Amino acid sequence: MDLLNPLDAAFLALESREHPMHVGALQLFDLDTAHGPSSVAELCDNIMSVTDVQPRFRRYPSRVLGGFSSLSWTHCEHVDLDYHVSRYAVPNPGGMHQLRDIVSGLHSALLDRHRPLWQSYLIEGLSDGRLAVYTKTHHALMDGVSAIRLMQRTLDVDPDPTRLGVMWGETRPRSISSARGRRQPRGLPTAVSLATGALAAGRALISRNLPAPLSAPLTMFNVPIGGARRIAVRSWPLARIHAIRQTTGTTVNDVVLAMCSAALRSYLLEHEALPEAPLIAMVPVSLRSEADADADGNGVGAALCNLATDVADPADRLARIADSMHHSKKLLCQLPEFAALALSALLMAPIGVSMLRGFPPLPRAPFNIAISNVPGPRTPVHLGGARLDAVYPLSFPFEGQALNITLTSNADNLDFGLVACRRAVPHLDRLVTHLDDGLAELEKATT
Repeated sequence: MDLLNPLDAAFLALESREHPMHVGALQLFDLDTAHGPSSVAELCDNIMSVTDVQPRFRRYPSRVLGGFSSLSWTHCEHVDLDYHVSRYAVPNPGGMHQLRDIVSGLHSALLDRHRPLWQSYLIEGLSDGRLAVYTKTHHALMDGVSAIRLMQRTLDVDPDPTRLGVMWGETRPRSISSARGRRQPRGLPTAVSLATGALAAGRALISRNLPAPLSAPLTMFNVPIGGARRIAVRSWPLARIHAIRQTTGTTVNDVVLAMCSAALRSYLLEHEALPEAPLIAMVPVSLRSEADADADGNGVGAALCNLATDVADPADRLARIADSMHHSKKLLCQLPEFAALALSALLMAPIGVSMLRGFPPLPRAPFNIAISNVPGPRTPVHLGGARLDAVYPLSFPFEGQALNITLTSNADNLDFGLVACRRAVPHLDRLVTHLDDGLAELEKATT
């Protein structure tokens, strides 16, 4: 029996039917590039033949004193892979719209706590002949950085399949160089150290004049949410983002945040709901070293970014976003790790309180939206010889945060996954259109 760390335990404790706490990914594989299996059915058969389940994917929550299931892990002796790995078919005409409908329903369903907290679905029948793989894991099991790193280790750069790596059965040995850089595990922080860290972090937050918790304006996204989800996905060439980055002296993440800001501004204007004050985004920042990036659990801090949605000019908006993000990341990087974690807990605490039964809605939003950028594979990768065309990360909205935007790099593309409360965010595809328009506006304004 393994004890959970406090952050992982919180993801289990706060989960409810209205607030599923799993993260997912929708992958699309092109068999036209494959040197191995000649059909989707053959590749699916090969995937489902992998039965050696690694320890991480045998974990499920223990029930302590007959009820509490958020304190420790138990390891399952026998994993029922017929349950955890399933095959689906897309109905006619087999397009992305039908695929999104299937994945929206799968992403809405809670994971069974009596079983290891993950599931994978092999989805056939796409009209273009590709195989879709949707996988979800509980956030207590791993964070987004760990999930993407694991995906990268299970896929091959070489299209000639010498092995078949799958998430639950990945067995590639860790390299010596990675092992040498790994930090030794430390004890959990004490209440005194967390309080000291929170005090130091709070003072730094004020002294840097950064966005403060509960300072974001209320928007149509900042409402109570239900458990049903809607997803939207889209890819853009990284070359377009890099061209803007190089011209403006900003970062890829700054340009991405500016795209999101433009999309949110246009969407809210369509609904006559754009507030005068700028929207505030919570941007997760990895606090792990390169050697620790694929460790179990969560090692992510939270930075607040002013999205400058009150600014009409795209170039000026990008400059303000870049300045806000620069100072927020600098603060996190300069703080000791325990203080950075304490600051992140301080920023996220209002969300946790709002999810507790009996507490009234917050008078102000701690932030308006979470926007995450997770580094992915830099070169084309393959599953059994089939090239990974896209990997759309799918996270979860919080209570009072009806929309989440997560993206990852995939060779020459940036793949975006939008997840929203089905009731609170109508016409989610319009946001994808506005993202595309926002990128075009930035290109025009910066060239």
